[in-house]
Amino acid sequence: MPKVTLFNQAGSQVGEIELSDAVFGIEPNEAVLADAIIMQQASRRAGTHAVKNRSAVRGGGRKPWKQKGTGRARQGSIRSPQWVGGGVVFGPTPRSYSYKLPKKVRRLAIKSALSSKVKNEEIVVLDALNFDAPKTKEMVKVLGNLKVDNKVLVVTGDYNDNVALSARNIPGVKFVSANGINVLDVLHHDKLLITQDAVAKVEEVLV
Repeated sequence: MPKVTLFNQAGSQVGEIELSDAVFGIEPNEAVLADAIIMQQASRRAGTHAVKNRSAVRGGGRKPWKQKGTGRARQGSIRSPQWVGGGVVFGPTPRSYSYKLPKKVRRLAIKSALSSKVKNEEIVVLDALNFDAPKTKEMVKVLGNLKVDNKVLVVTGDYNDNVALSARNIPGVKFVSANGINVLDVLHHDKLLITQDAVAKVEEVLV
């Protein structure tokens, strides 16, 4: 089992914690990680693109000239696609880009992401993270104590309003609860700052 140092909010070492091999100690599967990232990014696409086809363009209800005898090509509407101002053929229409990977693949992806953080020594485990009131400077102080000064994903066991409000105005810092942890966030941030109870919750779900 991989062992990592356990810190408190003051940045002092208070012990060690053993992480589950099945969650934090596997060999990261890069192909599955790529699939999971593409899935998440696709699901975030708005898909609101739209164009007007010939039935949606205004005008063109009357046949522009008679069918025969003019010497010109036959036309049925001045809003046909070949006319300037006409409808668009096969243009984009509103759609959802979201899709889902199999459950086993999604679980393997998050395990791979967490294991890569442990493997690269980019994980910091706290015994607890609590604030009496939402204070950005308190969160900055904790990050300074832990010498974490780059992009950080902060994870606690349950959603904590004071922690969320304290972290949201700090550039490069994102807060989620254990239930909201995902592959894209874990890999996007340079450090994973996770509490002891969040580790237990993640292991409970993924083991």
